[in-house]
Amino acid sequence: MLVGLGIGHGVWRTSQGFSSGSSGGSLNPGTTLPSGSGSNGSGNTGSGSSSFDTSAITAKVDPALVDINTTLGYTQGGRAAGTGIVLTSDGEVLTNNHVIAGATSVTATDVGNGHTYRATVIGYDRVHDIAIIQLQHASGLTTASIGDSSSVSVGDKVVGIGNAGGVGGTPSAAAGTVTALNQSITATDESDGSSEQLTGLIQTNANIQQGDSGGALADSQAQVIGVDTAASQGFSLATPSNAGFAIPINQATTIGDAINAGHASSTIHIGPTAFLGVLVDTTGSSSANGVAGAVLSDVVPGEPAARAGLGGGDVITSLGGHPVRSAGALTELLVLYHPDDRVQLGWVDSAGHSHLSTVKLATGPAA
Repeated sequence: MLVGLGIGHGVWRTSQGFSSGSSGGSLNPGTTLPSGSGSNGSGNTGSGSSSFDTSAITAKVDPALVDINTTLGYTQGGRAAGTGIVLTSDGEVLTNNHVIAGATSVTATDVGNGHTYRATVIGYDRVHDIAIIQLQHASGLTTASIGDSSSVSVGDKVVGIGNAGGVGGTPSAAAGTVTALNQSITATDESDGSSEQLTGLIQTNANIQQGDSGGALADSQAQVIGVDTAASQGFSLATPSNAGFAIPINQATTIGDAINAGHASSTIHIGPTAFLGVLVDTTGSSSANGVAGAVLSDVVPGEPAARAGLGGGDVITSLGGHPVRSAGALTELLVLYHPDDRVQLGWVDSAGHSHLSTVKLATGPAA
């Protein structure tokens, strides 16, 4: 499969080595469709969950969630699904970045009113896996009750709520307990080989599944205390301890506030994503013919790289004067730019000749 660099929708997998001695697991983008119909179901409860009312909690949280569906136009017409948390009545929604990564179109169905909206990506943070999307022409939406993740303790009862299996409709719920705090996992995007460490995570034994990504981890007061970060097609978070993870809501909303304020940074991108239009193999090779860089499998016809004369087998070695050592490095550099920016591109062709050219970046899917 080919994935567009700077636009890629890839598989996020966690490596072992959680802090506090937790066991290994996996982390992936939403769920890629078609997927199994697997639903968490309110019966999938973790230890100690019988004394609080999962149904009552989910009934309060459900109306403040959306089922997100994306089209991955540069990945052979693929689709993906996840969940989002409604922050404002006019349709500002918090989700995982990996839910909308690679999307050429995003729609969201509000659970509270049943309406489906087109959505635009306001901004995202690839490093911390948070994104804000805006539902178009939305009003009067039910908003989530946001809790305080700094007050969460090991042993607290929680429920993970989301679009399990990507099947849409009423969200599924899985009860459990908080089993650890301040966990760290390394997430790898297999489309380009890049990896990021997600830190400070809430670990739970609630049965969080693919499609739950971007959903709510709620406490006994039906307040959202975390953003579910779940598995995707082909991988599972199932471990001997049934470990699932959530980004603490305080961390998520702080990033969301920066996005809304338009405060771009080395990790936060505001607005549309720049598009170079290059494709790499999902094997993530970082050299060809002895040249290190982002190795191209192909280019998208009519897009900036193709117009500059690049083709399959070429190796991109620099962007904007910065060295490119791998496909992942190219993706990280592209996030710093915006559509219509002009940037110098360096590459070595398949015959071994070096080139430099200034290209005007196009508009592409979210990173």
